[in-house]
Amino acid sequence: MKIYSWNVNGIRAIAKKGFFTWIKDLDADIVCLQETKASPDQLGFDLTEIAPYESSFASAEKKGYSGVVTYSKVKPLSIQIGLSENKFDREGRTIVSKYQDFTLFNIYFPNGKASPERLAYKMAYYDFLLQYLKELLKTEKNIVICGDVNTAHQKVDLARPKENELISGFLKEERAWIDQLLELGFIDSFRALNPTVKDRYTWWSQRSGARPRNVGWRIDYFFVSKNLEKKLKSAEIHDQVMGSDHCPISIELA
Repeated sequence: MKIYSWNVNGIRAIAKKGFFTWIKDLDADIVCLQETKASPDQLGFDLTEIAPYESSFASAEKKGYSGVVTYSKVKPLSIQIGLSENKFDREGRTIVSKYQDFTLFNIYFPNGKASPERLAYKMAYYDFLLQYLKELLKTEKNIVICGDVNTAHQKVDLARPKENELISGFLKEERAWIDQLLELGFIDSFRALNPTVKDRYTWWSQRSGARPRNVGWRIDYFFVSKNLEKKLKSAEIHDQVMGSDHCPISIELA
């Protein structure tokens, strides 16, 4: 089972930058995209019906904002759009797909950089999701969470940690939430399989030529519940793939 995740920074934009060739060549079972910035009614069949995938969209009420889509070759047993909490669901950030062997969360987590209000919203989403997962773990033991978390966990996960200690995306309270998620019973798949690897990032500012210089952040993740740890065969960062300010990431489960 190969699962990919990518913040595409606009699905209509990425469609003009080689997306169709990329997804065709992947041989992936599931592809999760974040920050689609479009609802299905704004897209043609080339993006809503990508054979052999079935597609599920979560869209924001605000046009051209947020949004996620899950493309899946394997038909889910059920699909849940959102977390049944309107203040988060209205921004189209979450799709929960239940499969026979695991439950998959495709999430575009809020960004807290714009204002104190957006940081508070981000932390509220973090806290709500953590409680949601606590309840879910009582009945579901195999859970995969992927997406743009908008936080670098440790100093090794960004090129300039000291300069960003007071910037949303590397604040103590944001990083502490990832600690809580791991304590709850999840593992950071990339770090679990690559504990000492440095200079691997998933997002680069579009200013100052950050990507060519690899001045980046690792803010996109696959978190898997501990029951799946022995099933985890690979966790990759595909930083050679262009087209967005993020790059795709993937895992393979036995």
